[in-house]
Amino acid sequence: METQSEENQEQRQDKRGCFECCIKCLGGVPYASLVATILCFSGVALFCGCGHVALTGTVNILENHFSKMTADHEMLTNVIQLMQYVIYGIASFFFLYGIILLAEGFYTTSAVKELHSEFKTTICGRCISGMFVFLTYILGVAWLGVFGFSAVPVFLFYNMWSTCAAIKSPVANLTNIDSICVDVRQYGIIPWNATPGKACGTTLSDICNSSEFYLSYHLYIVACAGAGATVIALLIYMMATTYNFAVLKFKSREDCCTKF
Repeated sequence: METQSEENQEQRQDKRGCFECCIKCLGGVPYASLVATILCFSGVALFCGCGHVALTGTVNILENHFSKMTADHEMLTNVIQLMQYVIYGIASFFFLYGIILLAEGFYTTSAVKELHSEFKTTICGRCISGMFVFLTYILGVAWLGVFGFSAVPVFLFYNMWSTCAAIKSPVANLTNIDSICVDVRQYGIIPWNATPGKACGTTLSDICNSSEFYLSYHLYIVACAGAGATVIALLIYMMATTYNFAVLKFKSREDCCTKF
C-alpha cells in the first residue's frame, strides 16, 4: 500500500511538473508577434497574389478595348511587368522578415519574462532588437504608401463600374447611351493619341459584363485589403518590438551606444 501511494504521489508530481513546464513555455510565446506574423503573411499573400493576377487582367482589358496599337501601351506593359517582378521580391522578403521578427519576438519575450535564471542579454542582442524596431517603422511607413497606391486601381475600376451602372439605370434608357463613355486616357494610363482610348454605350457595357473585368475589379479590392492587413501587422510588430526593446534596455541598465 505504501509503495502504491508513493507511486501515485510521484505520478501527481510528474503531472504537476509537466503542467508547470507547459505553462512556463506558453508564457514565453510572443502572442503579439505570432498574431502579427499570421496577419502579415496573409496580407502579403493576398496583396501579391491578387495584385499579380489583376495586373495581368488590366493589360488584357486595355489591349482588347482601349489601345489597339501596341506602341501606345508598350510602356505601361513594361511597367506592369516590372511591378509583377517587384511583387515576387516583396513576397520573398516578407516571408523571411516575418520569420525573423517572430524569432526575435521569442528572444525578447524570453528575456523580458526571464524564463531562465541564467539568461542574460547582450549589447549585440539589444542593438539587433533596436535595428528591427527602426526597420519595422520604415516598412510601416512604406506600406502606408503601398496601401494608398493599391487603392488607385480600385478607384478607377469603381468609376467604370458606376458608369456601367448608369447605363443600366431607367433614366439612361430614355437618353442616348452612346453618349455615356469612359475615357481611360484622362487618367494618364495611355497617351492621348491612343485609339480608341475610350469605350461608350454597349461596348462599355460589354466590358463591365465580362468576367475579366469582374475578376480584376474584385482582385484589386482584395489586394487593397491585403495591403491594409499588412499595415496593421506592421503596427503590431512596431508596438511589440518597441516595448520589448524598451524593457530590455531598462533591465540591462547600460546604454548599448556608450559602452564601447
